[in-house]
Formats: sequence, structure tokens, C-alpha cells
Amino acid sequence: MVAFQAAYEVGARYIELDVHTSRDGEVVVSHDPHLERTCNNPGIILEMAYADILKADAGYGFVDDDGKRPFAGKGITIPRLSEVLGEFPELRFIIEIKQSAPSLIEALLKVLERTGMRRRVIVASEHQEPLTEIRTRAPSIPTSFCSTEVGFFVQALPVKMAGYAAPGEALQIPPEYESFKLVTPESVAAAHQLGIEMHIWTVNDASEMKELLATGVDGIITDFPARLLKLLHQN
Repeated sequence: MVAFQAAYEVGARYIELDVHTSRDGEVVVSHDPHLERTCNNPGIILEMAYADILKADAGYGFVDDDGKRPFAGKGITIPRLSEVLGEFPELRFIIEIKQSAPSLIEALLKVLERTGMRRRVIVASEHQEPLTEIRTRAPSIPTSFCSTEVGFFVQALPVKMAGYAAPGEALQIPPEYESFKLVTPESVAAAHQLGIEMHIWTVNDASEMKELLATGVDGIITDFPARLLKLLHQN
């Protein structure tokens, strides 16, 4: 919540976050499936009740340039998705589903309905299963491409894709994969011709941000939103 508040205060209006479910079915916001790296806790989210997850120190994992942990021991906890959406109802969110089993789609849809945020989110995942399920159950909610769908699209870019029906609304990809440059003016234009947005992750260097903006990408996911916003305000 501290990170989301900081992003909001510098002017970010789109937030990317990751979700898992607790043992008792709460949709919680965490990148990792376990608490070791971020909270110095050996617990696995899926095996823990949310009451126990709430005891973990979510400020522990942040280390500043001096090697210190300024947020450790400050009472920062792992929030539920409902709390984040409720705190920032005017923002828009990319919600990345990190787990494929058990399914969390039912719980996620209940949170979106309860918070009134169905029209302010895009659902992302590297896994096919959750995207297939949410597209079936809630076709009005936009989705990204999973890893296999991205692979198909990239391979097909050099040729015209007559009759191609995009499975999702946004390609969320890195600038490069191995030695293959994914983001070029040509690839962005090809995506746009098919009505697909291009969101690039994770870009923290200002010069790289500037280069990507010049290609016409629709979004850049970054750990430093103030850098990106400064560039946008200059244009």
C-alpha cells in the first residue's frame, strides 16, 4: 500500500500488481507465492490463512541504495486486493494472476463486483488457464496475452494475419527476448492494426523509456513512475 500511495502521489494513474489466494480464499496482493524474499517469512501464501499472512512484515524486502531497510518493522502488511481497489477507486489496474491452480477467478470476480472496478481493470497472466476462464465467464473484462499467445503473435508478425482474432486486448511484453527485439515501430504498428495495445515491462532507464515512447507503445510498466511521467510531460 505504501508503494501504491507513493505512485499515486507522483501522478501515476495506472497500477500493476500481482495476486494469489490465501488458504481461506482471500485474494491477496503479492508478487511471490511465498513470503521469504519480501517478508523474511518462510510461509507459502496458498497454505496460510489471511490472518497469519497479515502478521508478515511486508516492508522488510525493500532495500535502499545504502543497503538499509527503511520500511522494515513499520507495520506494513500484505493487503487484500479489495483493500487496494477500495483505497484507489479512481485508478486503473493491471491485475496479474500468478497462480493457475487452484483457480482464483471466482474470488477475483467477486472482489471486482463488490468494489465496482470491473471496468477499471485488465487481467493478465502468463498462464493460459486463468485467462481462458475469465474470458469465458466475464468476456467484457479485457485481458492480456499469456506466454504461448504472445509467442504465436510474434512469430506471425512478418506475415499478414488474415482472419486473426486476437485473444486479448493487450500484449504485455519485455522490449527484447533473448536476442530477438520484440518492440519496434513495425511490431507496434502491426499490433495497432489488429486493435491490440502494447504494454512494455519492466523499464526503469529514462533513455530506454524515451526510445519506446517513440515507437508508439501504449504503456510502459516501471518501478519508477516519476521518471516516465517526467518524460511524458516533456512531450
